Amino acid sequence: MEAASSKLKSEDEWRAILSPEQFRILRQKGTEAPNTGDYNHHDASGVYGCAACGTPLYKSSTKFSSGCGWPAFFDAIPGAVSRHEDRSMFMTRIEITCTACGGHLGHVFKGEGFDTPTDERHCVNSVSLNFKEE
Repeated sequence: MEAASSKLKSEDEWRAILSPEQFRILRQKGTEAPNTGDYNHHDASGVYGCAACGTPLYKSSTKFSSGCGWPAFFDAIPGAVSRHEDRSMFMTRIEITCTACGGHLGHVFKGEGFDTPTDERHCVNSVSLNFKEE
């Protein structure tokens, strides 16, 4: 039940919980600079969760090296990530958010030709994630 109530937090409550950089990315839909995130080249076995609410989002077995400058995953844990049309930046992209709290994760791209089971790249900000080893 906590997850459902997470979306009801006020911006002031989120600001108190998150670091300024986490707030900028997770709540204001910002982006971290490429090749700066802690999880871009991270390859330990475990689960990546939402940095805002802790909900498990991605298994390390779905992470791959895309060379894009951000952590890349070819699939999310079922139901954990929601997709929304994003028409900012003078283009149409698919934004991905944490289903539980609505935190901005990044964007998903399809059909880029990566050798993955889904031919998708979930391009996720490291700041939006936390990691738990298995």
